[in-house]
Amino acid sequence: MTVPARMSIVTIGVADLQRSKAFYEALGWELASSSVDGVIYWFRTADTYLGLFGYESLAEDANLPASPRSPFPGFTLAICVENNEAVSAAMEQAVNAGGSVLKPAQKAAEFDGWHGYFADPDGYPWEVAFNPNFPIGGDGRITIE
Repeated sequence: MTVPARMSIVTIGVADLQRSKAFYEALGWELASSSVDGVIYWFRTADTYLGLFGYESLAEDANLPASPRSPFPGFTLAICVENNEAVSAAMEQAVNAGGSVLKPAQKAAEFDGWHGYFADPDGYPWEVAFNPNFPIGGDGRITIE
């Protein structure tokens, strides 16, 4: 048997569950009814779920020390959108929801598109990108060949 190549859930440890819940709701993301108030919040995305869990509790659950995070957690999360204008609009909405700009929306040097980065209230970096080489299907999922 092999490990299935899929990401079902991304759970991030947050300092303030209510603040983070409010941020993702302000982005317009759908809160799942299975969320447990004050414990864990689930948000539906096109192809996975985002979980919000207390930082120390998540570290404990994973049997890891809850040491202070560095500004760069070693990963970025990405949202692919349909065009350049959607990148700028999503960045603006993230800032209005309480996020901060890490890299303003701009032409992507690596591909013929547009991208920028924002941080959520806990500093997790999100890239918003339009990459014409990664078409978005009707279900919201991208295709990378």
